[in-house]
Order: sequence, then C-alpha cells, then structure tokens
Amino acid sequence: MAVSIQLTKEYGYVVLVLVAYAFLNFWMSFQVGKARRKYKVFYPTMYAIESENKDAKLFNCVQRGHQNSLEMMPMFFVMLLLGGLQHPTIAAGLGVLYTVARFFYFKGYSTGVPDNRLKIGGLNFLAILGLILCTASFGINLVIRETL
Repeated sequence: MAVSIQLTKEYGYVVLVLVAYAFLNFWMSFQVGKARRKYKVFYPTMYAIESENKDAKLFNCVQRGHQNSLEMMPMFFVMLLLGGLQHPTIAAGLGVLYTVARFFYFKGYSTGVPDNRLKIGGLNFLAILGLILCTASFGINLVIRETL
C-alpha cells in the first residue's frame, strides 16, 4: 500500500535552510582558498606538513573545519529533508541551529586551537540528534501507516 505525502507550506522553510547551508559551505570553501594563499599551501596538497610549513597547524585547522562540515553534510541533508516531511517547523528550526552552530564550529576551528570548535559549534551535535529523531519518527509512522 502506498502512502501519499503532501508537502505543506512549512516545508519551504526546510528547503530554505538547505539553501542557507549551501551558502555556508561556499563561504567555508572560500575561507580555505584564502588560507591556502596566506599559508602557501598549494593544490593538490590537502593538508600541510609541519616539517615543511611553519603555519601548517593554522592551515590544517581551517581545512579540517571545512572538511568535517563536508563529511557531515550528507547526513545533515538527508535527516533535514526526510525529517522535515513530517515535522517541517521542528526540522527547519533544528536545521537553522545546525547551520549557525556549524558556522561557529568552523570559526572556532579556524583559530588554530581545535578545542575552540566546540564552544558554540558543539551545538551542531544536539541539532543533528534532533533531526535524527524527527526522521526516525517519520520512518516509524511510515511503517505503521499513520496519516501524515
């Protein structure tokens, strides 16, 4: 038996959060590009080596902040889009929290002190957990065939 899903007006917020995160990702990639020039780490080098570059740790922290955000992006996008089908306003709110926290995660990491990423940026883990719960709720309701 098929289940039909109607996209509510509120699901638009979910989509807009996705777009906001895409802009954040572009911004982070530009920051990595600026750090490459500043610390003289040229392509295709992914991470600087401390024995070859005195600023390796500073560059690597900028690179790692973006790389970690890229690693988490597929899970964030899937949980946001699926969880938002049943809980659009909650998912959008959690998505905004995740996006803002990821900004601070990146900014903190970029200081060259990796622990700084967790000061405000650590809230991204709470947001992703909330999105996982929204998606689990959606999946459970699909299995038991409750009306969405």
